[in-house]
Amino acid sequence: MIVNAVRGLVKSAGGRLPACSTESLPTRAAAAVPPALAEVAIPLLEQIGMLTAQIGGLDKQIEKLSAKYPEIVLLRTAPGVGPVVAAAYALTLDRPDAVAHNRSAGAFLGLRPAQSQSGGSDPQRRITRAGDTYLRSLLVQSAQYILGRFGPDSELRRWGLRLAQSGGKRGKKRAIVAVARKLAVILHSMWRSGRRFQPFPQPAAAAA
Repeated sequence: MIVNAVRGLVKSAGGRLPACSTESLPTRAAAAVPPALAEVAIPLLEQIGMLTAQIGGLDKQIEKLSAKYPEIVLLRTAPGVGPVVAAAYALTLDRPDAVAHNRSAGAFLGLRPAQSQSGGSDPQRRITRAGDTYLRSLLVQSAQYILGRFGPDSELRRWGLRLAQSGGKRGKKRAIVAVARKLAVILHSMWRSGRRFQPFPQPAAAAA
């Protein structure tokens, strides 16, 4: 938000900051700030630098959790699952037997649609939003990456893209939630079995 504020401020004065990463912005952008805006913009650039350093320190602390919780390394083999998502998943569930079955992981985290059965109809409603809100949002972000342009090819990605194409206007949003729910199931299965993520898992008969 601060980066966008600085760029918008400079742009409103007819200037433009160089295209670069957030990490390098404080040093590269200082020379491009108009003198009339220096009193306002430079402190914001300094704040960006301090926040970037703090985020880097927190990232290192999260990386150290892998030594205490080896399952984090295993979960990170799944696409879209970085150290934050893996750590949040492992620490939220605490242990693999916190959920009785793999397929229950999605419902445990509130990613399963609520049902409203009445007579012969059984319409699909919004997800229940039960469980941990933060972890649920992280899994949705992972699903967005999986279905995005940089998501690596996998059966999960192909399944999600097919779902998005067949769902009409709301297909993409529903596909993201569905992929997040399936990812929660896959991560739980990986944790229980100790197996790394397989982009194209073999059927049980073929594996045997």
